[in-house]
Amino acid sequence: MVIEVKVPSPGESITEVQLANWLVENGEHVEKDQEIAEIDSDKATLSISAAEEGEIELLAEEGDNMEVDSVIAKIDTDKKGTKKKAPKKDQEQKPEETEKKEAKPSVEKEKEKKPESKKADEKKEESSSYELHMSPLAKKLMEKEDLKQEELVEFFKRYRISKKDVSFFLENKDSQAAPVKSQKEKSRDSQRKKMSALRIKLSERLVNVKNQTAMLTTFNEVNMTAIMEIRKKYKDAFKEKYGIGLGFMSFFTKAIAEALQQFPMVNAQKDGNEIVYHNYCDIGIAVSAPKGLMVPILRNAESMSFNEIEQNIRELADKARNNKLSLEEMEGGTFTITNGGVFGSMLSTPIINPPQSAILGMHNIVERPVALKGKVEIHPVMYVALSYDHRIIDGKDSVSFLVKVKEMLEHPGRLITGGEDTAKYMLGL
Repeated sequence: MVIEVKVPSPGESITEVQLANWLVENGEHVEKDQEIAEIDSDKATLSISAAEEGEIELLAEEGDNMEVDSVIAKIDTDKKGTKKKAPKKDQEQKPEETEKKEAKPSVEKEKEKKPESKKADEKKEESSSYELHMSPLAKKLMEKEDLKQEELVEFFKRYRISKKDVSFFLENKDSQAAPVKSQKEKSRDSQRKKMSALRIKLSERLVNVKNQTAMLTTFNEVNMTAIMEIRKKYKDAFKEKYGIGLGFMSFFTKAIAEALQQFPMVNAQKDGNEIVYHNYCDIGIAVSAPKGLMVPILRNAESMSFNEIEQNIRELADKARNNKLSLEEMEGGTFTITNGGVFGSMLSTPIINPPQSAILGMHNIVERPVALKGKVEIHPVMYVALSYDHRIIDGKDSVSFLVKVKEMLEHPGRLITGGEDTAKYMLGL
């Protein structure tokens, strides 16, 4: 019986996907539920599994755009070919393997007798297995001087030779000194590669954001001394109790979740001529993945503890890097955090993730001079940026929101007092 393998629907409103890559070869025997291919939609990468066991026939090529429910392969369940896999150690040895094993002692003896000869043969075989790239003038000079390719490969330790290299070799072939590379080799090579469906969609969304929103960015700086002292003092105890490290992201997520509840406009979205306010904080954490930027969502971040935030971020980030994120884990979101600091960014203007109205950019932490109580001191400082849609968020709300986040990060005790001064909170003022 022949079974058709069809493209599944990745989600609502998605009608076309791109065949990212095959995980099996044409004519290979596949097992039931074995992953056979990966497809890219404009939202995520998904895998396709074999419905039954049998021999597979591939009907599409990698990079092809396929409509949902189109047939990309067939599985013949009546054919039970030999599955391709590496032989196990306990499997019976093949006759040729036995012969090789029996012949090994004599080979070893031969090696002992002629070590220099064998090494030369290996070098010769290694050099001849590569294609030597020579300019016409270099080739002509080599023929004139009766030089062999192996001599130049051994001398220069590379496989692209110019006339200048041949001349250098003739002058220095008797010297022990290795040639000094004067400059990088020139190349005019180029290559083309299809964009993934995810990156195409991401490109369209980014352009639309720039064209369809009134995006502005406000900046501030955060003195990270207090947070770094807390991490230094409690990171070992935190990891011992919860089995995960204490990072900066949990502090930022807690501070942002608290500030969003005090400035609901920043957590809102524009829908036509209406504004939708959210009484919850679903915060997206931007993650750099092999297929492009992905933003998994922390649901109800306002109710999470520090260890819950760290655990969820690690789990979602691992899924993103392994292309295992589901659509449900990326849908929705009321606010986004992106951390360019892990790549060394000092400052940036992050682009809003629609239909959200704001995004906060974190950057690298650098020791800078800070004026405190009339004195200049050196402190670890991070610049932060809030990009927002000015159509629904006023400058006052955006600036006040970022100042509130800054205050809570510089005084972490306020994270449990609703952003209020801890002494005032204690006194009920």
